[in-house]
Amino acid sequence: MLRFDPERYAYPSRRNVVYARRGMACTSVPLGAQVGLEVLKSGGNAVDAAVAMAAAMPLLEPTGNGLGSDAFALVWVEKDKKLYGLNASGTAPAALSAELVRGLGFAQMPKEGWIPTMVPGAPGGWAELNRRFGTRPLTELFAPAVSYAREGAPVPVNVSRQWEKDCRRIQKAMERNSAPHTYWWEAFMKKDGTPYRSGELFRWEEYAQTLEELAATGCESYYRGGLMEKIVSFSRQTGGYFTEEDFQNYHPQWVEPIAAGYQGYTVCEIPPNGHGITVLMALNLLSGLELSQERECADTYHKILEAIKLAFADTKTYVADPRYMRTKVEDMLSEQYAARRRALITDRALFPEAGDPSCGGTIYLCTADGEGNMVSYIQSNYTTFGAGIAIPGTGISLQNRGANFSLEEDSDNVLAGGKKSYHTIIPGFLMKDGEAVGPFGVMGAFMQPQGHIQMMVNTLHYHMNPQEALDAPRMQWIGGRKIQLEREVSAHIAQELAAMGHEVEIANSNIDMGRGQIIWRTENGLLVGGTEPRCDGTIAAW
Repeated sequence: MLRFDPERYAYPSRRNVVYARRGMACTSVPLGAQVGLEVLKSGGNAVDAAVAMAAAMPLLEPTGNGLGSDAFALVWVEKDKKLYGLNASGTAPAALSAELVRGLGFAQMPKEGWIPTMVPGAPGGWAELNRRFGTRPLTELFAPAVSYAREGAPVPVNVSRQWEKDCRRIQKAMERNSAPHTYWWEAFMKKDGTPYRSGELFRWEEYAQTLEELAATGCESYYRGGLMEKIVSFSRQTGGYFTEEDFQNYHPQWVEPIAAGYQGYTVCEIPPNGHGITVLMALNLLSGLELSQERECADTYHKILEAIKLAFADTKTYVADPRYMRTKVEDMLSEQYAARRRALITDRALFPEAGDPSCGGTIYLCTADGEGNMVSYIQSNYTTFGAGIAIPGTGISLQNRGANFSLEEDSDNVLAGGKKSYHTIIPGFLMKDGEAVGPFGVMGAFMQPQGHIQMMVNTLHYHMNPQEALDAPRMQWIGGRKIQLEREVSAHIAQELAAMGHEVEIANSNIDMGRGQIIWRTENGLLVGGTEPRCDGTIAAW
């Protein structure tokens, strides 16, 4: 027998871009990309492929998403020459409030248990994408995921690492209150109480059965049927807050994408309650700054970081459920406001504070088909395994997206029943002169907009190919003047940034620096893709 360690890699490796003509599917797990390719080759379109992949990914990468996740999508429909946005993020239970949570002794939102769990939007999003733009029935699209659930899916290397790390968090939550978490432990841990490791098979019959019920009911069972009843019943039994009305009143929403120009291109994002606006605000700042000719220099890193900090200071203050936002999106994206914020950037690291613009974990996937349709799609638990709650008999594990609510009553993002929280998950899309260039995205909580910004600067300012744009060493602002750099960043750049006033930390693991995918359409009509070296991803091409 061969002897090797699947988690040891002593030497750097290199990937090339991949070209295709008739279709492409990219995500963080190779089997997930293959699911999308199978759909494309059987005659499905890019939306069909994305929905099939989204249904499979909770089994293939449960450390990032589940049947209880939220989702967002940007869909380019070639015949319409239009980009559509779908907000499939959920809402807080009507019974929850900031006052109630503070009364339970919390100074900020917890990340485990029922409090941060909201009505999941992803299954409703699958059904809505299928209803509006799909060409294949859900029974067909869910079939690959059903098969993997029954026969078993091998656990990828990076998924294994996250599995081992996050199960310790859930174990601590069980020690505090076992009732909501016991079934999660039974579902996601082996019988000996250890996490699944690289190369082991993960099977979940209940997941297969639930997908079959979702397909048969157009996902209605989740919100207005038997699955909903099981979720609400378990919530009541174990101290949760859900009622039938919370689910019955939920529907995904079609939204108009927001955009900003950069280097002659149009960068598109989902509007709030997602924080894609952070990307656009930072690019607005960078548009008026002169970047160095070389990407790998302290000046480039510094200016990108300062733009990120200023944009984040605003969005973390003002972004919320759009029904509750007192600050207008158009004011946050105005050139007048960008000019004022840009003037704060000097050759020294600043401590970011929000301005006043009112004056004037996760999985990502993308698909493209031979007809020109494209999808940028993101689906998330938030913190790895989410709330650490799984519903007995269903294969449903629940997100903890509500952890991003504020408990401060004067915040636009304060927790309230029926409200959407600030969301970190953001699909991206690039356009040129009204035509699609393609989808892109990076998963990884508050790294996501920072990854988008760096991908766009790499692509549009430094003219990197998709793989090079993903391979490039990354930086991350983590609060105040603190930044993280990947180990691959040259030592002299780290030293110069420290001299500028940045508090520099070298990241021990690349997995927290974002994990992304790109598909571009070339001038001759081909598709060209890149996939993230920081995860297990691959490109499936036709």
